[in-house]
Amino acid sequence: MCTGCVQKQYPDRGNTCLENGSYLMNFLNCANCHQRDFVLISDRTITNEDEEELVTYLHMCKNCDHVIARHEYTFTVVDDYQEYTMLCMLCGKAEDSISVLPDDPRQTAPLF
Repeated sequence: MCTGCVQKQYPDRGNTCLENGSYLMNFLNCANCHQRDFVLISDRTITNEDEEELVTYLHMCKNCDHVIARHEYTFTVVDDYQEYTMLCMLCGKAEDSISVLPDDPRQTAPLF
């Protein structure tokens, strides 16, 4: 995609995984028309295969339709955890895992 449109390529976003939207703090301006305006989302697709949901879309300049970045978001359930990942030059990279149980076994303190 376009390295001239972003401040930092694939910034580390910790566990913030976006299924929709744009991380505008990382958007410099459009390298094609040099405008800093809204970023549109286009060509959004959702596919479900083998218990995995994959959402992809393009970030595009509102003024000239220049493609800024390709966004990819995945959601899966593995054992007792919901797993989320995001990879996008504009929005960054992130992973998160949340227990589907009322009490997350990873968060419990040992009794002794």
